[in-house]
Amino acid sequence: MRLPVELPKAYRLLNHGPTVLVTSAHAGRRNVMAAAWSMPLDFDPPKVIVIIDKSTWTRELVEASGHFALNVPCRALADATLAVGSASGRELMQGAGDDKFARYGLQTFSAGRIDAPLLEGCVGWLECRVIPEPHNEHSYDLFIGEVVAAQADERVFSQGRWHYDDTTDPSLRTLHYVAGGAFFAIGEAFEAKRL
Repeated sequence: MRLPVELPKAYRLLNHGPTVLVTSAHAGRRNVMAAAWSMPLDFDPPKVIVIIDKSTWTRELVEASGHFALNVPCRALADATLAVGSASGRELMQGAGDDKFARYGLQTFSAGRIDAPLLEGCVGWLECRVIPEPHNEHSYDLFIGEVVAAQADERVFSQGRWHYDDTTDPSLRTLHYVAGGAFFAIGEAFEAKRL
């Protein structure tokens, strides 16, 4: 079950350095990309940083809408995370007419405060409003977002803390990308298969 996370504790969803899936939407178009470089920046109001390359369609949608979501995937979504991080949403739309959600069977639900979709199957969700910093965005591809809403899967995050132990379903452990299709889950390493 998804439960709201108090905004001053939202940074804890990213504090351990997980890979995130960045979702964006504008004018009826949407996209999802994987990002290994994101982190919390501040507590109150909560802010995050994420790197979104200028060549990506996600970047175009984020710049147009002023919003994005950071979805924290778990091991159950490793294959999909690798797939959306390896494919271009712009090329899919121009080629087959699919978006990455349709191509890879990703289910979504509506965010509460922004237009970007949130991904089912993740274990954390942060809805963000872009804080414009043109120099950082253009020089470093670095976007700052104010977290306006956050949720987490209560099976692994509650009372403002992640809780993993020997009884935790291994498929719910967060992902940490280490390049070349390889990931770590909290406590163990594995490689995702290419889709």
